[in-house]
Amino acid sequence: MNARFFVLFLSVLLVPAPSLAQPDYASTLQKEKLGRGLVAIRQDSSHVAVSWRLLPTDAAETAFNVYRDGQLLTKSPLTAATFLTHDNASTSAATYEVRPVVRKKELETGTGIYTLPADAPIGYIDIPLYKPDGGITPAGDRYEYTANDASVSDVDGDGEYEIILKWEPTNAHDNAHDGYTGNVLIDGYRLSGERLWRIDLGPNIRAGAHYTQFMVFDLDGDGRAEVTMRTSDGTIDGQGTVIGDPYADYRYAGDTVAVGRRRTPPRQGRILSGNEYLTVFSGLTGAALHTVPYIPPRGDLAGWGDTNANRSDRFLACIAYLDGQHPSVVMCRGYYTRTVLAAFDWDGHTLSQRWVFDSNDEACEAYAGQGNHNLRVADIDNDGCDEIIYGSCTINNDGTGLYSTGLGHGDALHLTAFFPGETRLQVWQCHETGGNGSTFRDAATGETLFRYPHPDDIGRCMAADIDPTSPGVEMWSGSTGGIRNIRGELIAEHVRGLSTNMAVWWDGDLLRELLDGTRIAKYNWDEQRCDVIFQPEGVASNNSTKANPCLAADLLGDWREEVLLRTRDSQALRLYVSTIPTNRRFVTFMDDPVYRISVATQNVAYNQPTQPGFYFGPDME
Repeated sequence: MNARFFVLFLSVLLVPAPSLAQPDYASTLQKEKLGRGLVAIRQDSSHVAVSWRLLPTDAAETAFNVYRDGQLLTKSPLTAATFLTHDNASTSAATYEVRPVVRKKELETGTGIYTLPADAPIGYIDIPLYKPDGGITPAGDRYEYTANDASVSDVDGDGEYEIILKWEPTNAHDNAHDGYTGNVLIDGYRLSGERLWRIDLGPNIRAGAHYTQFMVFDLDGDGRAEVTMRTSDGTIDGQGTVIGDPYADYRYAGDTVAVGRRRTPPRQGRILSGNEYLTVFSGLTGAALHTVPYIPPRGDLAGWGDTNANRSDRFLACIAYLDGQHPSVVMCRGYYTRTVLAAFDWDGHTLSQRWVFDSNDEACEAYAGQGNHNLRVADIDNDGCDEIIYGSCTINNDGTGLYSTGLGHGDALHLTAFFPGETRLQVWQCHETGGNGSTFRDAATGETLFRYPHPDDIGRCMAADIDPTSPGVEMWSGSTGGIRNIRGELIAEHVRGLSTNMAVWWDGDLLRELLDGTRIAKYNWDEQRCDVIFQPEGVASNNSTKANPCLAADLLGDWREEVLLRTRDSQALRLYVSTIPTNRRFVTFMDDPVYRISVATQNVAYNQPTQPGFYFGPDME
């Protein structure tokens, strides 16, 4: 253990744990204004779970009354949690209402209303979808569509979230593979299943996890979110307007070589040249609002590391408060070799470039080849502005390089405050090459706190507070040999059912649960095993072995997280809401900027779980 790490750990032990009062989110950041987020979910035929948001504008002494069809359900205003189990509830349709109470007086503002239909399913909200028809590629191969990654934001200014959903064709390809793909489609939906619009990205945007990163966020502060994506000639917006040349087709037909009947000709279906754009769409109508050339252009393919558009077409994206007040959208290209990030601002009329970082620039060579299949955003140096943790390197809010560890590319990355009582953020990352295994570093300086080398590619790692007997957030990966604590000590060597996939706050205590595929499991620290506590039927996860939900985040109800999954036939989405009682209450995680941005970037390449910019776990007590 190095000296600085020992001092940091010792300081954690000496700082009293914070109380369970809501965290202080006061800042100058432009944020969305959320409503109460009330939801009612059937637990069974006679019980209904009612849950709602605690907002940052609520006074600390705020309590709540709950009504069903105008009848008061609470004997006295609730103060311990923003959750209620309604016993002996009938199966008929009902309207639930929650009203805040301050100093024994019900307020007329900050209320919430939710109508539970008579045919409501048990445990989830059913969101019917408009599944697209399949198609046939120029090679004559048929494909269908499945619902894929999703994001959320308030697109109409009513304080509640809508869903932006990507439809992925069944012939989507990783960049390493040749072959045509179907068009990528993006839909906007209300939670009722009402479809607002459909955007067709056209034939010149290839389908696959690394190609389409869509950012959904209110960029101009008008209370209505925009959708920002890479587009090309032939993209059709949500109002039927075509961007650029509607007849352009940049898909490569394949090299002229002898191939077997079932072999794909080399480079067939890849897009090696042609126009690329960056477009801001209205989140409410899907209309294209402004289109500019995509930065950086692909240029010479070989400059990215190969001539197959494998290295050049690795895209990431994020939202960041680069000026300490307004959100910018940052579009990124490359991480195996050359790395470029371009920041843009949207003022409601014009998309303007803020800065460009390019590892090809002088004195930036150390930043080449350091990117991940994902990224994180936070104000790591306490200057009031966000930095971008781009794998093994970090880009400052002004577009300059902050540091590069030189440890290289990896598949997973976690950023949060691992130490109770500490405001500094740390990074837990796994690496693919160089025998670097997994590393734990100070987010602000890049200093390695500890490292677990391994000769192989470590494809997954996870960080979550799952063990109350160990202080802080635990971490594990394929190179740690089991679960490690914040001192790097091995606290559990062989854990049955331990997942390195996703995580979710689900059961009502302050520990986190593990989400893998469609299952939620809880760690049993006494028996050193993970027990499945929730397993829905009729649903499926996305992205093959990545096995992630469409989205997992604090979307509505109390502070716990919801899980959005597609049905196996992609005819609907199911938003699963925890019906487990809890006696805790916290301001919605969505008010924390680090957490909120982690939701916006969850759909980027290899999906990663949400994480807040502060320690959250049992050591808060």
